[in-house]
Amino acid sequence: MFRQALAGLACATALTAPAIAQTFETETGSVTLVPVVEGLQSPWGMVFLPDESMLVTERPGNLRHVSADGSISDPIAGIPEVVFEGQGGLLDVALDPEFETNRYVYLSYAEPGDEAGTNSTAVARGVLSDDMTQLTDVEVIFSQQPKLPSALHFGSRLTFDNEGYLFITTGERSDAEFRVQAQDLDSHLGKVIRILPDGSVPEDNPFVDTEGALPEIWSYGHRNMQGAAFHPDTGELWVAEHGPRGGDELNRIVEGGNFGWPLLTEGTEYSGDPINPPQELPDDLVEAERTWVPSPAPSGLAFYTGDLFPDWQGDAFMGALAGTDLIRIDLEGEEVLGDEFLFGDDFPHRIRDVTQGPDDALYLITDADPGQILRLSPAQ
Repeated sequence: MFRQALAGLACATALTAPAIAQTFETETGSVTLVPVVEGLQSPWGMVFLPDESMLVTERPGNLRHVSADGSISDPIAGIPEVVFEGQGGLLDVALDPEFETNRYVYLSYAEPGDEAGTNSTAVARGVLSDDMTQLTDVEVIFSQQPKLPSALHFGSRLTFDNEGYLFITTGERSDAEFRVQAQDLDSHLGKVIRILPDGSVPEDNPFVDTEGALPEIWSYGHRNMQGAAFHPDTGELWVAEHGPRGGDELNRIVEGGNFGWPLLTEGTEYSGDPINPPQELPDDLVEAERTWVPSPAPSGLAFYTGDLFPDWQGDAFMGALAGTDLIRIDLEGEEVLGDEFLFGDDFPHRIRDVTQGPDDALYLITDADPGQILRLSPAQ
């Protein structure tokens, strides 16, 4: 149904202009990119529902239902208060693994603090009504501590593993005064978080028995992870992580691992000044699977498992903001063989998120106001 519906979206009333297809030549053949939804306000995250429609977040604080024909709903009621400032706002969205029976939807967002001007990443869950118009029984299940006066580096990707644990990526809030807390286990800044769907802490988290450590922490030493996905064969979490000026990373997450920020990076300060490592580094730092200099500014991340692009099975796809592109990461199992920037230097759109659709096409969110959802498929 979804494939047939989207094939006719050039005439859908949700579109502000006729959908214009673009064709690109890739290392494995020609592909077609076509807008299937237009008119979104700074969209950030998306997830497909069982009926092949979508939920899409907009940073100003709106959650939208997008039907399979591309129609955009009014804002869904019941969304928590968000701080829409800088990089903050309503960010990612995920479905509970048991969504078809419990209808739980999870949202990450910039949550205001009690002290004026402070905020942090938070995650709330609520029950989506059958008519897709409201969330009820909304509760906050994670609130990053400490809350700080910053409008940057919220992280915020949400993803469930096959055992039903929820993983949350957080940022270290950017400022040199704050970012050192990425190395501190008594702070949620710059961490991968692992919790149960109700917000409780699994007993086997790596720092549960570490004195002074926050038990939700799964890994640390991160800067700003805006892409997260589980490898389809190994079940391991991979993240796309913003470095400073240069030094963006693709990381395979190790339980309890220290990924080095801000002790060590291939990038520099935005001023161009070096980020000098301390004389003594921890001997257990986890190396990145891939780094990029200069920075493409990575965002959403997805592994491809479908049949529509047989040559891409097992590869990862990463959005690029500064690089305005979609990056294919060529994988042989867990080994990174190389990468391909699919659309080239003249592509105008910042890609905020990427996911595989039920029709095995790839769907991309453009980071703009108005923003689009684009469908990538083999050229006919």
